[in-house]
Amino acid sequence: MTHDCKRNGTTFLIAALEVATGKVVGACMNKHRHEEWLKFLRIILKSVPGDKEIHIICDHYATHKHAKVTAWLKRYTRVHLHFTPASASWLNMVERFFRDLTDKCVRRGVFKSVGELEQTIFDYISYQNDDPAPFIWTAQPTDILEKLKRGRAKLDNLPSA
Repeated sequence: MTHDCKRNGTTFLIAALEVATGKVVGACMNKHRHEEWLKFLRIILKSVPGDKEIHIICDHYATHKHAKVTAWLKRYTRVHLHFTPASASWLNMVERFFRDLTDKCVRRGVFKSVGELEQTIFDYISYQNDDPAPFIWTAQPTDILEKLKRGRAKLDNLPSA
């Protein structure tokens, strides 16, 4: 952002990525509390056929573990939350979606209102869902492990302080 950037409001995007298809379900909220998280869980519940189990990978943000969320999950047993390890990076697919949204729609955009910003976000999600594609991992596990070994070897050879 530049020194003369003027914000006309902000929004909080909550998005879920369907791994198998690449489709995105998103909602913009004005806050990030357990109430908004429950609203989003209801949106996901309505968007997935009733005969399907729903598995959501979340970070350890307090709203995801709030007592009212836990009580809601006991009533809706087909919804399962899984938490990333503490201090772990988000999944690459989710990171890529948010990066693309930022690069293609939000960064350098001029939005005169929160509604205009949110419409741009929803338009991008709709565009993404018109021809969704799952993320295909092309790296071989053996290549990744070999790269880790090389990195560790470099660290082991650093002079001690």
